[in-house]
Amino acid sequence: MNHYFTFLHAFIKYRISSDLGTSESSARPVFSFTRHKDAKELTRFIKENKLSEDEIIIVLMALVPHVLPSFFSALIAGFFPNGGEFPEFGGLKGKNHRGILPTGETALYVLAGNMLPGRMEAKKVFDPENLVIRLGIIQLGNVPAGEPKIAGQLTLDQEYVELFTTGSVVKPSMSQDFPAERISTQMDWENLVLNSKTREEINEIETWLKYNDVLLNEWNMKHIIKPGYRVMFYGPPGTGKTLTASLLGKYTKRDVYRIDLSMVVSKYIGETEKNLSSLFNKAANKDWILFFDEADAIFGKRTNVRDAHDKYANQEVSYLLQRIEAHPGLVILASNLKDNIDAAFTRRFQSIIEFDLPNVEERIQLWKNNVPKSIKVAKDVSFRDISEAYDITGANIVNVIQYACLQQLEAKSKELELDFLIKGIHKEYTKEGKII
Repeated sequence: MNHYFTFLHAFIKYRISSDLGTSESSARPVFSFTRHKDAKELTRFIKENKLSEDEIIIVLMALVPHVLPSFFSALIAGFFPNGGEFPEFGGLKGKNHRGILPTGETALYVLAGNMLPGRMEAKKVFDPENLVIRLGIIQLGNVPAGEPKIAGQLTLDQEYVELFTTGSVVKPSMSQDFPAERISTQMDWENLVLNSKTREEINEIETWLKYNDVLLNEWNMKHIIKPGYRVMFYGPPGTGKTLTASLLGKYTKRDVYRIDLSMVVSKYIGETEKNLSSLFNKAANKDWILFFDEADAIFGKRTNVRDAHDKYANQEVSYLLQRIEAHPGLVILASNLKDNIDAAFTRRFQSIIEFDLPNVEERIQLWKNNVPKSIKVAKDVSFRDISEAYDITGANIVNVIQYACLQQLEAKSKELELDFLIKGIHKEYTKEGKII
């Protein structure tokens, strides 16, 4: 990586010396790749995305404070040993960081100096359609009202900082800034028992995940079809909605993030939109699956406007509609009831999938799939009889089996006894307020 920072140092030195007309003025440095192992991910990123020299320079400028905190201040001090102002260079002082933090102004100066035509051309590097900007890899921080946007701090997405400096990325953890948790499963598709219609519709999602890139890029359909895929799962709790989302991620090698709506929804005006904007911006270039569980809380039907609260609640739904429609990845909304979701969302879904309560045959299969193969089942246990007698979900069945196995261990029994299973079923019925 030292090779890249040597280039950046030489380029900035060339820029300043050229503008100041010092004796150190030299030919403009030419970028070249390094084969050093410590810069492997950075080299791969530059090559795969075919970054221009201007894009490479702003990526390096945003990265260098994380590795060499004195990089900019030492370079400037070489030209101004007695101190003094150099406003053309821009830059900020951080609260804890003691060096200079680059801004958009810094980038424009380094790329084009003080020549206005060159600066106007260089500013295109911050165009919203530019790859590193569009994907949120490079960002300009917020500025106080009335100040130029270009004065915002030049930052590199933290995951790319980790990737370029350590060679790997730590998965984001749930926080106020990232209201989602990564979910996964050790189960397989065989553990999920669904009717044939539901399974066929799930297969369609897998097909999109496999071939969407081909449609958009190789078949050049990105100007015809909208990005992303929007799906709604609806049905009673425990019928496999969350497990399906986890399995889609597992078998397509994508991370699945379940959004914690309690951290997203705010009573303060504008905060809900801000929280969602941060989440969607973070996910835009990650190829994640976003899973909104119990989505009714935020995707519910808009109401007639009776007061200011209704007005802003409706604005939140409208904002969500825009962000989901523009999101390039898979978004899954899960709800217990289809009718709870605003019709404006359902019209834009590629698929609306019902998760029914399992029928008798499906319950038999769920019992057989989830009872550990290593234990012996008592002769008087008939999964068909149990399935015909008790109308419960797959999640209920897993809970019953867990309870029964613990009872078997506690009783030091050699078999999974019918009594243990029946007691477990009664517990599930009691939890849900059902009468046996």
